[in-house]
Amino acid sequence: MHELSVALGIVDLAKKELHKAKAKQIDSIQLVIGTMSGVEPESLEFVWPMAVKDTVLAKATRNIEYIEAKAKCLECDTIFPVEKIYDSCPKCNSFFKDIFQGKELKIKSLEVS
Repeated sequence: MHELSVALGIVDLAKKELHKAKAKQIDSIQLVIGTMSGVEPESLEFVWPMAVKDTVLAKATRNIEYIEAKAKCLECDTIFPVEKIYDSCPKCNSFFKDIFQGKELKIKSLEVS
């Protein structure tokens, strides 16, 4: 379950940013997670309370924005949604594509006080 490592990494980054801002606490955190990022939302939800317990994020509200994966066919330039890495182009059935959206895993914002 690598979601625990992901959550602990987020806690680490939040702690560093809190220190840089010379603030006392983090009030909220906004995350952006793509559907092809490899992070399972249910698993992240499960491990989050354990990962943030007694940390700078313990009292912070959390908002997660999920980004749908999209690809551009390298054969016919069709843009289409992707659910699985091996999805083919719905127009020409080519497997050659550039997944340009949906791999995100980032902290969009932190609100500190």
